[in-house]
Amino acid sequence: MAAFMSIFLYYPFFKSLYLSFFRTKGFFDKKFVGFDNYKRLMSDDLLGAATLHTLEIMLYTVVFQVGIALILAVMVDNISKFQRFYRTVFFFPVVISGTAISLLFVLFYNYNFGLLNNILATLGLEKVLWLSESNALKAIAVPTVWHYVGFYFVLFLTAMAKIPNDYYEAAKLEGIRGFKKMTKLTIPLILSDIKVVITLAITGTMKVFEFVWVIARGQNNTEVLGTYMYKKALVDQNFGYGSTIAIYMVVLGVVLALVANRLLKSEEITY
Repeated sequence: MAAFMSIFLYYPFFKSLYLSFFRTKGFFDKKFVGFDNYKRLMSDDLLGAATLHTLEIMLYTVVFQVGIALILAVMVDNISKFQRFYRTVFFFPVVISGTAISLLFVLFYNYNFGLLNNILATLGLEKVLWLSESNALKAIAVPTVWHYVGFYFVLFLTAMAKIPNDYYEAAKLEGIRGFKKMTKLTIPLILSDIKVVITLAITGTMKVFEFVWVIARGQNNTEVLGTYMYKKALVDQNFGYGSTIAIYMVVLGVVLALVANRLLKSEEITY
């Protein structure tokens, strides 16, 4: 395990940290520039825009991805039949390649032949340019949210399965049912799991790439940190600055995860 972590986690991180102090052009042209890349980072307007776009998608994932997963888990936890079926159905999008899902949504969003506009035309409504400058980021957020709802749904459902049934029996005797049972009993008992899921959603958003690259073709109005780093490191062959952006992404993800956990800090119920 230690060897695996060293090869696939620690080595890439420290290699990126090392390269961030160099100006590079290709694999062999490398010049030490100290903190110049970090100074450039602070004045990079495109990086600022990419950060805002990433934060916007992060907001959608935390609110809708985590929220929908929690609601589905509560609904499925309250039924006794077909739980395995619902687990499979809701988890299925997770096993599909992000690129394949992106191509599917490209077909959905196509202005002339897309499914969504065909439905609107059938209803006698005007077609919508789904990937316009104002709509593109929201259109990308839809498959991003849908892709991992099932993963968080399974995590929540597993957490709920660990809650002793005695708690629910006692709540039933007290007349606590429905929405009140969810807010007063279920959610407080799985609060630590909710924190983990929110942390995963935040850090996962930092890795968003294929949805933006395939659906929006890397347009500047949908640029996120993942696509911007790719362009600088691999398209422009500037590995030094690309590595600096990678370090920035790691630090930003850690800071946001810590802030989220601090905001969610409360007295947890143990069982």
